[in-house]
Amino acid sequence: MFMCENHRPRLALSAYPAFLSAALLASLSPLWAQVPRVAPPIASQFAASTTAAAASPPANSPTHEQLADALAVHQRYQAAIHEYMQAPPTAAVWNKMGIAYQMMFNLKDATHCYKESLKLNSHNASVLNNLATIDDSLKQYRQAEKLYHKALKVDPQSALVLKNLGTNLLSQRKYSQGWDAYKQALAIDPQIFQDRTSPQVQNPTTVQERGAMNYYMAMGCVRTGHTDCALQYLRMALDEGFTNPKKIASDIAFESLRDNPEFQQLLASQSKQSKPKSQ
Repeated sequence: MFMCENHRPRLALSAYPAFLSAALLASLSPLWAQVPRVAPPIASQFAASTTAAAASPPANSPTHEQLADALAVHQRYQAAIHEYMQAPPTAAVWNKMGIAYQMMFNLKDATHCYKESLKLNSHNASVLNNLATIDDSLKQYRQAEKLYHKALKVDPQSALVLKNLGTNLLSQRKYSQGWDAYKQALAIDPQIFQDRTSPQVQNPTTVQERGAMNYYMAMGCVRTGHTDCALQYLRMALDEGFTNPKKIASDIAFESLRDNPEFQQLLASQSKQSKPKSQ
């Protein structure tokens, strides 16, 4: 069954140099789209520096960290790790090395790197978020929840952390709290659920949990005016047995869809499928 990736926890990549954001989205989206999200490291410095380098080659060779960043963009994570290990062990380098390990599903070494990063800078919301995504992947939801809250104390306006916290709470069937976190994330960044710039990490869930996430994702999409997206999530929530057409029709959150022909057709077709066959 198709599982929409947007509600999976996401890694925070903001520690990467500014040069990677556009390139990361273009070259890494197929992989990152499969995997709860880490916070983005990568932004615009390198884009500017590479443009300048094309015009006039730099006098100095790139640093190990710069080489590693470039390798990570092209998904050459093992080679990137090798370069990171030769770079000065800053908090940012440890975080980026952790992301590389995590993208290779080496959670043990990724955890070690994130903890080393936090030893050097314990007030980094991105690293706390990334460490929490590992706990989410291991279904250690309470520990992950604590880390998300800790990250929010550092950066209360992080839509990414709030979205990840919402997904975490829904996984614990704390539906009201999860939806509240989603609403806070949407208030800060209405496009947070359409974000493709930060990698996701595998977060296995039960069918019931996926149904709940998809239902509340539909609410989020309605709230931001993304009708097609809302209908897609509602269809998955119905298929996963989390809700039924009668409950959807009576939910005030979907009031704006009542006159939408596709919405009506979705409920009608699902109602028909759910009726017991005559003997």
